Amino acid sequence: MGTAEQVGHYTRLQPFVEIMDSTLRDGEQTNGVSFLPHEKLIIARMLLHDLNVDRIEVASARVSEGEKEAVSMICRYAEKIDKLDNVEVLGFVDGGVSVDWIVSCGAKVINLLAKGSLRHCREQLGKSPEEHVEDICREVKYARSKGLIVNLYLEDWSNGMKDSPEYVYQAMDVLCDIGIRRFMLPDTLGIMNPLQCIEYFRKMLKRYPDTHFDFHAHNDYDLAVSNSLAAALSGAKGLHVTVNGLGERCGNAPLSSVQVILKDQFHAKTNINENKLNDISRLVESYSGIAIAPNQPIIGDNVFTQVAGVHADGDNKNGLYQNELMPERFGRRREYALGKNSGKANIAKNLEELGLELTPEQTKKVTQRITELGDKKEIVTQDDLPFIVSDVLKHDAPEDKVKLVSYVVSTAYGLKPGANVKVEINGQQYEAGATGDGQYDAFVKALRFIYRKYLDRTFPLLQNYAVSIPPGGRTDALVQTVITWNDNGKILRTRGLDADQTEAAIKATFKMLNIYENENTNEL
Repeated sequence: MGTAEQVGHYTRLQPFVEIMDSTLRDGEQTNGVSFLPHEKLIIARMLLHDLNVDRIEVASARVSEGEKEAVSMICRYAEKIDKLDNVEVLGFVDGGVSVDWIVSCGAKVINLLAKGSLRHCREQLGKSPEEHVEDICREVKYARSKGLIVNLYLEDWSNGMKDSPEYVYQAMDVLCDIGIRRFMLPDTLGIMNPLQCIEYFRKMLKRYPDTHFDFHAHNDYDLAVSNSLAAALSGAKGLHVTVNGLGERCGNAPLSSVQVILKDQFHAKTNINENKLNDISRLVESYSGIAIAPNQPIIGDNVFTQVAGVHADGDNKNGLYQNELMPERFGRRREYALGKNSGKANIAKNLEELGLELTPEQTKKVTQRITELGDKKEIVTQDDLPFIVSDVLKHDAPEDKVKLVSYVVSTAYGLKPGANVKVEINGQQYEAGATGDGQYDAFVKALRFIYRKYLDRTFPLLQNYAVSIPPGGRTDALVQTVITWNDNGKILRTRGLDADQTEAAIKATFKMLNIYENENTNEL
């Protein structure tokens, strides 16, 4: 059933759709994915307790002892929270072997796998439709005698409806009267489109109007979500999903996408706690080793990140660039990317979140620096921002007396690193080359040669050299280099920030040289 919603002068029925998650069974058929028993238990607990999924399919019968241990653990947990009937196990028409396996695990629901197309029945089983239906009836009777609730998959149902609908009806005419709770209709090979889905479901419901039908989508044509919505629009009472769309070949319908489309586009009711969708996705990503695409709707890293400055500005003006998919709804928050495309509005949003207050002139300098850095790396993160602010505001010399004109550093196997440097000191240009123990060491040696030969003096000695990146450990993070200099007992620290470590160190060096040059000029 559903609840009523008043819309103008009309009352619209909001249908209720059951969500059955098959991550632990069908999702585990993803190439390279195998969950340990304790991982299955943790995922099942989050699905049932935190996310509030209606049902979970946790395994295939008879697979292994490890699978049996996992199912038993999940069943013990589900019984404690009074949700044992929500845990389902795939079983086979195998003369009661699957039924006994499932009962021994403590489970109460079998999802029996039968053939939903004439081709599968004849060519895979080598049986006539009558023989297969008779075998199914015998299996269902035995399962019910053992106290199991029986749901039935009609495997390859989509091809059955396309190529042999008379076979589907022949089987259903018998099976719908033997005590099966749910009939689960899979698009096993992912061949359907939404129009076909609507057509086939309406035919099934017209012929069997009081039957509970689930739909189980596969994503071979990237239509799993669309087909799931079409099935719900046509009267399916349950939809099968997996976390992050895991599954064989191209996967299944992703839980997060199906949920939001049901709610926002179809106005359906479900029991899902949406603010836990991101948590379950990250947990399954970690255990499966299958990374979530950054642009995956709802759960991808980038989906709540505004890049263009005009979008951030629009968000400040009555949410002009926002829709119903608000990040807080899913336990997330909107972010404003920093880079060459970000404007003052993006930067202001990030500064506000960090509690940093800058003058318009300071904000302009920070914006210019971010644009410059954005040309060198894909994105500047919010974690980078305090480093950038410090770099721009604390170490801006009023006028650079020492300027880097150009440089080349090189390294090659079997040869010492080298550097060629051209600098401008008080309006005069000098050039020198040197080798060293590293690229930066060679650079500094070339500078010292210039100071000794052309200026007859030197500059402070390097005492300590520290490199750090902003939190997060990203491989493309900005590098901050802090160098401690000793000038006859006087300590000076300068820092440089760049996407390249050597360049960050060079910037820190030139900040020191300008401070040193200004002090010497003032003393004169």
